[in-house]
Amino acid sequence: MLTTFVLQISKQLNHHLQENSKPFDMVIGAKGSPLQLVLSAILHIDNPTGNISLDEALGVLKNPMVKDAIPVSYGDNYKGYKILGTSDKYLLRYRATLKEGALNVQDFETVFGFEVAKKLNIRIGDSVVSSHGLLQNEIEVHDEKPFIVTGILAPTGTVIDNLIITNLESIWKVHDFEDEHEEYSEEHKEITALLLNFRNPIGALQFSRFINKETGLQAAFPKFEIDRLLKFLGIGFRTINSIAIVIFLIAGLSIFINLIKTVRERKHELALLRTYGTNTFQLLKLIFFEALFLSLIGGVLGWFLGRVGILLFSTLATNGYTYHFEISVPDIEEFFLLIAIILITILATILASFSLFKLNISKTLGDA
Repeated sequence: MLTTFVLQISKQLNHHLQENSKPFDMVIGAKGSPLQLVLSAILHIDNPTGNISLDEALGVLKNPMVKDAIPVSYGDNYKGYKILGTSDKYLLRYRATLKEGALNVQDFETVFGFEVAKKLNIRIGDSVVSSHGLLQNEIEVHDEKPFIVTGILAPTGTVIDNLIITNLESIWKVHDFEDEHEEYSEEHKEITALLLNFRNPIGALQFSRFINKETGLQAAFPKFEIDRLLKFLGIGFRTINSIAIVIFLIAGLSIFINLIKTVRERKHELALLRTYGTNTFQLLKLIFFEALFLSLIGGVLGWFLGRVGILLFSTLATNGYTYHFEISVPDIEEFFLLIAIILITILATILASFSLFKLNISKTLGDA
């Protein structure tokens, strides 16, 4: 159970982090922790380091090394799910397609990620009211201007599934309604971050040094920060895996001890079987199949309980970080794990059954 649980959690988490950071070469945001910037702007599982001026951020587009830049802005939520203001290019980066409806084209129109729409039972044409902040609350509600749902996205297996997408103007306007302004001021527009792609890797390195040293902004490389995070997480996963291996070996020893106990307690029965013509190999096969049956039951039960553990962990992750872990079918690593269980059972059966070759039938029956 523990081994399959750790294997699946580490594999899915690694895949999730790598796949979601892959579309972008760099993130530009407010000064602070580069890891926090990546976690907030790309993975959407942390608070942002702050807002930055739109004019200053878009100034980077003038650099010939920059191939493309996508602004993102957030600060509101609907029932705990983040409302993200961005451009249509953001959806294209994750190859997101519509399941039903249409993309948002007007202000205060939104498209819902697949998981959000499913959990909140959202339908095309629904009207939703955002709350200020990244956590669900009923106090700071922007009920002056509701959002209209125009589309629901097909599942992508990325962060898109747990986001509510609108345009940047809607994010700016909803806060201007809060400040009782009729129109948002052009010179004070802010965004949370800018997601960049470069024409070549060398240009990205040079540009990063320039941003961090010469401006009030911060540049972070998603791949580097995610690799660094996985390195830290890997220590924990390796520790849990080591514990799982120890438990696995103890389980093998337990099989061995129980087989010895079984052979000793059933010597009279085994001796009777010998008198009826059963040979030693057949007795060995009988004990092996009993042990194999128990081992397979334990293996299947362990796999099932491991998946139950993933389901519970997924519930916690969804509530805390709006990230979902999948209940997958057995993979190749778990198949090899089952093979290892069978090999340990064979070894334990052979070691525990040496006494069968020395079984004194008359003495055993006489002692009974």
